[in-house]
Amino acid sequence: MLNIIISGAPGSGKGTQSDLIVEKYTLKHLSTGDLLRKEMAEKSELGQMVESYISRGELVPDNMIIDILLKHIENQAEDSNGIILDGFPRTVAQAEALEIMLKKLDKEISVLIDVKVDENELIKRLIMRGQTSGRCDDKLETIKKRLDVYHTLTEPVNEFYKNSGKYISIDGMGTIAEIFDRISQTIDSKR
Repeated sequence: MLNIIISGAPGSGKGTQSDLIVEKYTLKHLSTGDLLRKEMAEKSELGQMVESYISRGELVPDNMIIDILLKHIENQAEDSNGIILDGFPRTVAQAEALEIMLKKLDKEISVLIDVKVDENELIKRLIMRGQTSGRCDDKLETIKKRLDVYHTLTEPVNEFYKNSGKYISIDGMGTIAEIFDRISQTIDSKR
């Protein structure tokens, strides 16, 4: 089983690389944003609670996100070879909770892949994405805030996994294919 966390600053290409990893390695892609939207659409009790937080502009509490992830990891399809987590964990507290949850299921994280991209390149990519997609969070002022939040809250997760020997940094500069080749080599070394 491969259980991968893909990490990186906004604009590093995590989503694009996650799709390629899922296809090549037959993994189940768990994106916290997608899972939260799915719970809300299903109108489950948990989904209604999630929607109440989001409608008030508040962050969904860690314990709810963990409950949703647990449900999806437990129901992992028989035809997958593991999971890839995209957008989680975002904090050390979430990483610690994830480790406890996986241990209960007799699973563990194989590797955290940190896609590293130069900050000026990240800003350029996000501004270009905002121009083509119209995403409101891809404007310069918002981009800088998102990068600050990433550096403050999410980068310490990398340290958490460095301490357990499961952290790998990947050069996220170059073509999508070049980056994916580097990631594939890392994953293949963990099998």
